Amino acid sequence: MNEQIVIFFSDWGPSICILLFGIIAGWIFKRYIHKRLASLVEKTQWGGDDVILKALEPQIVLWFFLVAFFIASTSIQVSGPFLKYLEKIILIILILSVTFVLNRILVGLLQLWAGRQEGGFPSTTMFTNLVRITVFIIGGLIILDSLNISITPMLTALGVGGLAISLALKDTLADVFSGLNILLSQKVKPGDFVQLDSGEMGYVQNITWRNTTLLERANNIISIPNSKLSTSIVRNYDTIESSFSVRASVGVSYDSDLEKVEEVVLDVANGVLNDLDGVVKEHLPALRYKLFGDSSIELAVYFRGKKYGDQSLIIHEFIKRIHKRFKSEGIDIPYPIRTIIQK
Repeated sequence: MNEQIVIFFSDWGPSICILLFGIIAGWIFKRYIHKRLASLVEKTQWGGDDVILKALEPQIVLWFFLVAFFIASTSIQVSGPFLKYLEKIILIILILSVTFVLNRILVGLLQLWAGRQEGGFPSTTMFTNLVRITVFIIGGLIILDSLNISITPMLTALGVGGLAISLALKDTLADVFSGLNILLSQKVKPGDFVQLDSGEMGYVQNITWRNTTLLERANNIISIPNSKLSTSIVRNYDTIESSFSVRASVGVSYDSDLEKVEEVVLDVANGVLNDLDGVVKEHLPALRYKLFGDSSIELAVYFRGKKYGDQSLIIHEFIKRIHKRFKSEGIDIPYPIRTIIQK
């Protein structure tokens, strides 16, 4: 028994020590060196280094272990075929690990770059999925090539099969390419408030493979096929700037002093401007008399709302305040009057 233990340690002891050393070295590198590097790159202006270090962090110990395993395998006295299989397994695990790292780096850099585009290229599920699929397909082909499996017949079969699939899934593919067209043309982007010619309105939540999802102000989700959205007439409230003009109308009696009315209305409007967060402070309210109505002189007050949906609260608050102020100032808001002559 003791002789067997001695033989075991004489054969496998150095390899086990190498493996343990690799794991411990990887843990130390991740715990101290990588952590130190991460704290240093946080101070840089470019966020790509943070993305790269975060992608590498889960694989550090594995890579040290694989290197130690490869070194230890050279000292193990085993038959040739077994050692060859062992090296192939190590290589496959390494390629998979690198593929996962590249996937995280490319997706992270894409999202980082897209987030810095002012109204430019959007970061959506479709583009991140395209990056992931591309990376994993390339990684899979590299693994097959490392196993000496010819990928030429597979590519030929994929070409023929792709033609058959494209004919069977033409509606799905139409939605996919319509989604790409929407994203690249920037017809709509996530976060935009849009209205379709069919009447649907809402905030664009995401553009996926087949559908674009809108969030209504009533907190309902609308799913629209990309092919339908690409051919629809869309009113985008956020294409150039989210702010827009808000009009509040009111009528005053023909007996009113219009100079006084203008002074009072602008005073109330400026109060709304100062008190509400949804009003753009840089744009002062403007008053314009519009026409001589049937029973009153019509006027309109124009505010600048920050985004669609703020107009409801602006008009609500203005009507409350102007009604109260007109009463205190003796300014009449007349009822509709009709004079009927009966013969």
